[in-house]
Amino acid sequence: MAALVLDGKGLSKEIEASLKERVEKYKAKSGGKVPLLATILVGNDPSSETYVKMKGNACTRVGMESRKVVLPQTASTDELLDQIDILNDDSDVFGILLQHPVPSQIDERAAFEQIALDKDVDGVTCLGFGLMSMGESAYGSATPAGIMTLLEHYKIELEGKHAVVIGRSPILGKPMAMMLLNKNATVTICHSKTRDLASIVKTADIVIGAVGKPEFIKGDWIKPGAVVVDAGYHPGNVGDIDLKSAIGHCSAYTPVPGGVGPMTIATLITQTMEAAERRID
Repeated sequence: MAALVLDGKGLSKEIEASLKERVEKYKAKSGGKVPLLATILVGNDPSSETYVKMKGNACTRVGMESRKVVLPQTASTDELLDQIDILNDDSDVFGILLQHPVPSQIDERAAFEQIALDKDVDGVTCLGFGLMSMGESAYGSATPAGIMTLLEHYKIELEGKHAVVIGRSPILGKPMAMMLLNKNATVTICHSKTRDLASIVKTADIVIGAVGKPEFIKGDWIKPGAVVVDAGYHPGNVGDIDLKSAIGHCSAYTPVPGGVGPMTIATLITQTMEAAERRID
């Protein structure tokens, strides 16, 4: 039987269609105002510029507004914190996204922590992570939250399954592990110091590639029938997993591109919509 394609691009279009309706309902309640997502871009990294543009385009498609704030490559941490404070205090802004990575002179963690919790729609603050981990209300980190939405949509069973997450970044690997744990999966987190990584991956019912290295996870590490989720994207349209050699024996997989990426953006604008609805309620 052919592996099931976990089509994030298709699902994101369904989510955007429902968001259009929610925006219209919000406008009726708010007297014509619409939710606004503010994005902050520090420097002129081409990939980051592309990602910010894509997020702005998604806002436009569903009828939301976006505001792009650009700081120079030489900006300091204090200058970035000041800009975040301005957005925190702006009642027209419902969500704040700091595009990462930021230039090396900036304390990225300090910048993330400056974002007000009720506007942390990208799920990057320590407090938001802690609340999510404890099962309390918080906006989840956008990429892992998007993956969870995708798995739920395709009815991928998580309870009792062994999920292996390769990667431990604070906005992807770690929150991904906590979200899976909260759904009663048994979770193993692997990283660059993990010994005999291949043998651990071979035990996984669900493999999450979040290591940030192209095709680092080999197809023959994937056990027959496993679900493969690739959160990476690299030049040449490849992810963190060698999908070409895994597709033949896995049960389901996310394509690259068209799998996880569209779900990240869909989650970001969905959580911005939720922030607006919470405030007006």
